[in-house]
Amino acid sequence: MIRIRWLSKHCGYLLLLSTTPNRSYFANPISFLPSKDIKVRGAGWNDTEKVRGAGCLSVRAAMSASGRVSSQAVERVVVGNEEGQRGVEILRSVNDEHEGVIVELVEPMDAAVYGSSLRASISHWRQQGKRGVWIKLPIEFVNLVEATVQQGFWYHHAEPKYLMLVYWIPEVEHTLPANATHRVGIGAFVMNEKREVLVVQENSGVFRGTGVWKFPTGVVEEGEDIFDAAVREVKEETGVDSKFVEVLAFRQSHQAFFQKSDLFFVCMMQPLSFDIQKQDSEIAAAQWMPITEYAAQPFVQNHELTKYLIEICLAKTDGVYPGLSPVPTATPMPSTSSSSDKKKAYLYLSRSGLNRD
Repeated sequence: MIRIRWLSKHCGYLLLLSTTPNRSYFANPISFLPSKDIKVRGAGWNDTEKVRGAGCLSVRAAMSASGRVSSQAVERVVVGNEEGQRGVEILRSVNDEHEGVIVELVEPMDAAVYGSSLRASISHWRQQGKRGVWIKLPIEFVNLVEATVQQGFWYHHAEPKYLMLVYWIPEVEHTLPANATHRVGIGAFVMNEKREVLVVQENSGVFRGTGVWKFPTGVVEEGEDIFDAAVREVKEETGVDSKFVEVLAFRQSHQAFFQKSDLFFVCMMQPLSFDIQKQDSEIAAAQWMPITEYAAQPFVQNHELTKYLIEICLAKTDGVYPGLSPVPTATPMPSTSSSSDKKKAYLYLSRSGLNRD
């Protein structure tokens, strides 16, 4: 069976080929002449069908042993325009969950060839009713950035090994999600049985050279849970092993690191060791300090947020403040029917008053 789909006046017709199950074939290359009917015969076909041509088209489709056409083979069609110019290959893509497509380039391309393919692909996706187009460019394909931007794409985000660009096809305001808007950090409140807190002085940052003692702090890494980040940061900066107890509070601020917002979680930790081995690259000094001495620092006394944190931490140690504990949850993914395919997450809550074990 031959199916013809009109893409646009620039791309012409898209020819889709199919056959009976368990038969593999390659369609003979065909050329369309403008405004003429031509005859097309595929390998192993007994019937000849007429199709109306526009521009030039060459198609190569392959059938798997199971009888299903590979989605990549169908996607990698070659389309031409009405002027009969040389065929242009549509970029491989996969559908996302929001009526868009994702293109991840894995093979080098000439910038001019890529630009032509991208233009044809956008026309193809527009006719399909697609919305957002995401293109992931590995760092080694930097030569394709300009050609992508010239087609109306803009930067969405960058990682060490790739750049993500995005395009919105409908002629309405886009609804694409923004890049990550927040950075997540932790501060570790570690107090021993002598009511001494673990504090550090930093080698860099705003507190460098000020003499201010502060709690160990750090940034949560990608894919890392808050409680694991707290344990890691305490160990890295001071050499002290600790156990996460609860989240005591969190702070949100804006216009922080590169104009991003910031979420900072204050975590109560139980020390499992007490010998200090500071991290020389980041920490100038580390020690156990009486909580009263820490609270008496001029910086703490003049800083409303820090005063609140001291009050909260002391209330927790006295047993009159409920913190938030992580409870593991598993949410079934809507895109699959498998009961075992669930997304793992943690819900931080106060167990006080709950009728759960």
